[in-house]
Amino acid sequence: MEKNDLKNDLKRAIYPGSFDPVTYGHIDIAQRSLKIFDEIVIAIGDNRNKKPLFTKERRLAQITEIFADNPAVRVMAFDGLLVDFARSLNIFTVIRGLRAVSDFDYEFQLSCFNRRLEPRLESFFMMTSEKYFYISSNMIRLANDMNGDISDFVPPNVLADLRAMRQ
Repeated sequence: MEKNDLKNDLKRAIYPGSFDPVTYGHIDIAQRSLKIFDEIVIAIGDNRNKKPLFTKERRLAQITEIFADNPAVRVMAFDGLLVDFARSLNIFTVIRGLRAVSDFDYEFQLSCFNRRLEPRLESFFMMTSEKYFYISSNMIRLANDMNGDISDFVPPNVLADLRAMRQ
Protein backbone atom coordinates (compact mmCIF):
# COMPACT_ATOMS: atom_id res chain seq x y z
CA MET A 1 0.00 0.00 0.00
CA GLU A 2 1.35 3.41 -0.97
CA LYS A 3 1.85 6.11 1.65
CA ASN A 4 -0.72 8.32 -0.12
CA ASP A 5 -3.27 5.51 0.11
CA LEU A 6 -2.94 5.57 3.90
CA LYS A 7 -3.79 9.27 3.96
CA ASN A 8 -7.09 8.48 2.26
CA ASP A 9 -7.99 6.05 5.07
CA LEU A 10 -7.81 8.77 7.70
CA LYS A 11 -10.97 9.82 9.48
CA ARG A 12 -11.01 13.54 8.76
CA ALA A 13 -13.38 16.29 9.78
CA ILE A 14 -13.79 20.02 9.42
CA TYR A 15 -14.34 22.16 12.51
CA PRO A 16 -15.71 25.44 11.10
CA GLY A 17 -16.36 28.69 12.90
CA SER A 18 -15.50 32.33 13.10
CA PHE A 19 -13.34 31.77 16.21
CA ASP A 20 -13.44 35.51 16.89
CA PRO A 21 -11.84 35.20 19.36
CA VAL A 22 -10.94 31.55 19.81
CA THR A 23 -11.68 30.39 23.37
CA TYR A 24 -10.71 27.46 25.55
CA GLY A 25 -14.16 26.07 24.71
CA HIS A 26 -13.24 25.93 21.02
CA ILE A 27 -9.88 24.38 21.83
CA ASP A 28 -11.56 21.78 24.05
CA ILE A 29 -13.86 20.69 21.20
CA ALA A 30 -10.90 20.47 18.79
CA GLN A 31 -8.76 18.42 21.19
CA ARG A 32 -11.56 16.06 22.17
CA SER A 33 -12.55 15.54 18.53
CA LEU A 34 -9.07 14.13 17.92
CA LYS A 35 -10.08 11.14 20.05
CA ILE A 36 -12.51 10.28 17.25
CA PHE A 37 -10.90 11.74 14.11
CA ASP A 38 -7.35 11.24 12.86
CA GLU A 39 -7.16 14.74 11.45
CA ILE A 40 -9.22 17.89 11.78
CA VAL A 41 -9.23 21.04 9.74
CA ILE A 42 -10.09 24.10 11.79
CA ALA A 43 -11.80 26.22 9.16
CA ILE A 44 -11.98 29.93 9.88
CA GLY A 45 -14.81 31.74 8.18
CA ASP A 46 -16.60 35.01 8.75
CA ASN A 47 -20.11 35.36 10.06
CA ARG A 48 -21.61 37.95 7.74
CA ASN A 49 -24.00 39.00 10.53
CA LYS A 50 -21.10 40.15 12.73
CA LYS A 51 -18.28 42.64 12.36
CA PRO A 52 -15.07 40.70 12.98
CA LEU A 53 -12.91 41.68 15.92
CA PHE A 54 -9.76 40.15 14.40
CA THR A 55 -8.96 39.78 10.73
CA LYS A 56 -9.20 36.30 9.33
CA GLU A 57 -5.41 36.30 8.91
CA ARG A 58 -4.91 37.17 12.60
CA ARG A 59 -7.29 34.40 13.71
CA LEU A 60 -5.47 31.98 11.41
CA ALA A 61 -2.15 32.95 13.01
CA GLN A 62 -3.54 32.68 16.56
CA ILE A 63 -5.01 29.21 16.06
CA THR A 64 -2.00 27.97 14.09
CA GLU A 65 0.21 29.00 17.02
CA ILE A 66 -2.07 27.21 19.51
CA PHE A 67 -1.91 23.92 17.58
CA ALA A 68 1.65 24.28 16.25
CA ASP A 69 2.79 21.08 17.99
CA ASN A 70 -0.11 18.97 16.73
CA PRO A 71 0.30 17.65 13.16
CA ALA A 72 -3.23 16.23 13.27
CA VAL A 73 -4.65 19.77 13.21
CA ARG A 74 -4.62 21.92 10.09
CA VAL A 75 -5.82 25.50 10.24
CA MET A 76 -7.26 27.08 7.13
CA ALA A 77 -9.39 30.08 6.24
CA PHE A 78 -12.27 29.94 3.79
CA ASP A 79 -14.76 32.24 2.11
CA GLY A 80 -18.19 31.32 0.91
CA LEU A 81 -20.23 28.26 1.70
CA LEU A 82 -18.97 25.54 4.00
CA VAL A 83 -20.26 22.90 1.58
CA ASP A 84 -18.01 24.29 -1.17
CA PHE A 85 -15.03 24.26 1.19
CA ALA A 86 -15.84 20.67 2.19
CA ARG A 87 -16.00 19.63 -1.46
CA SER A 88 -12.65 21.29 -2.18
CA LEU A 89 -11.03 19.20 0.59
CA ASN A 90 -13.10 16.08 -0.05
CA ILE A 91 -14.02 16.04 3.66
CA PHE A 92 -17.69 15.57 4.43
CA THR A 93 -17.85 15.42 8.22
CA VAL A 94 -18.36 18.66 10.12
CA ILE A 95 -17.76 19.04 13.86
CA ARG A 96 -20.02 21.43 15.73
CA GLY A 97 -19.86 22.25 19.42
CA LEU A 98 -23.04 22.62 21.45
CA ARG A 99 -23.29 24.55 24.71
CA ALA A 100 -27.01 24.67 25.36
CA VAL A 101 -30.35 23.56 23.95
CA SER A 102 -30.60 26.89 22.13
CA ASP A 103 -27.43 26.01 20.20
CA PHE A 104 -29.00 22.75 19.08
CA ASP A 105 -31.92 24.55 17.41
CA TYR A 106 -29.64 26.66 15.26
CA GLU A 107 -27.11 23.90 14.58
CA PHE A 108 -29.83 21.41 13.61
CA GLN A 109 -31.26 23.87 11.08
CA LEU A 110 -27.81 24.62 9.71
CA SER A 111 -26.97 20.92 9.47
CA CYS A 112 -30.16 20.14 7.56
CA PHE A 113 -29.63 23.09 5.22
CA ASN A 114 -26.01 22.12 4.52
CA ARG A 115 -26.97 18.50 3.89
CA ARG A 116 -29.61 19.66 1.44
CA LEU A 117 -26.88 21.56 -0.43
CA GLU A 118 -24.42 18.65 -0.14
CA PRO A 119 -26.00 15.25 0.68
CA ARG A 120 -22.63 13.71 1.61
CA LEU A 121 -22.15 16.21 4.45
CA GLU A 122 -22.67 14.83 7.96
CA SER A 123 -22.63 16.88 11.14
CA PHE A 124 -20.98 15.56 14.28
CA PHE A 125 -22.22 17.34 17.40
CA MET A 126 -20.11 17.49 20.54
CA MET A 127 -21.21 18.87 23.87
CA THR A 128 -18.80 21.43 25.26
CA SER A 129 -17.12 20.38 28.51
CA GLU A 130 -18.92 21.53 31.64
CA LYS A 131 -16.16 23.94 32.56
CA TYR A 132 -16.55 25.82 29.26
CA PHE A 133 -20.24 25.57 28.38
CA TYR A 134 -21.03 29.13 29.46
CA ILE A 135 -18.20 30.75 27.48
CA SER A 136 -18.96 32.46 24.19
CA SER A 137 -16.83 34.64 21.96
CA ASN A 138 -19.42 37.42 22.33
CA MET A 139 -19.07 37.36 26.12
CA ILE A 140 -15.29 37.44 25.83
CA ARG A 141 -15.49 40.43 23.51
CA LEU A 142 -17.84 42.31 25.83
CA ALA A 143 -15.79 41.57 28.96
CA ASN A 144 -12.61 42.63 27.16
CA ASP A 145 -14.22 45.90 26.06
CA MET A 146 -15.02 46.58 29.73
CA ASN A 147 -11.49 45.71 30.91
CA GLY A 148 -12.60 42.43 32.49
CA ASP A 149 -10.17 39.67 33.39
CA ILE A 150 -10.64 37.11 30.63
CA SER A 151 -7.42 35.19 31.21
CA ASP A 152 -9.31 32.02 32.25
CA PHE A 153 -11.19 31.90 28.94
CA VAL A 154 -8.65 32.42 26.15
CA PRO A 155 -5.08 31.22 25.45
CA PRO A 156 -2.19 33.60 26.25
CA ASN A 157 -1.55 34.61 22.63
CA VAL A 158 -5.21 35.58 22.15
CA LEU A 159 -5.26 37.36 25.52
CA ALA A 160 -2.25 39.44 24.47
CA ASP A 161 -3.98 40.43 21.22
CA LEU A 162 -7.19 41.31 23.07
CA ARG A 163 -5.35 43.41 25.65
CA ALA A 164 -3.48 45.20 22.87
CA MET A 165 -6.84 46.19 21.37
CA ARG A 166 -7.80 47.97 24.60
CA GLN A 167 -5.02 50.52 24.16
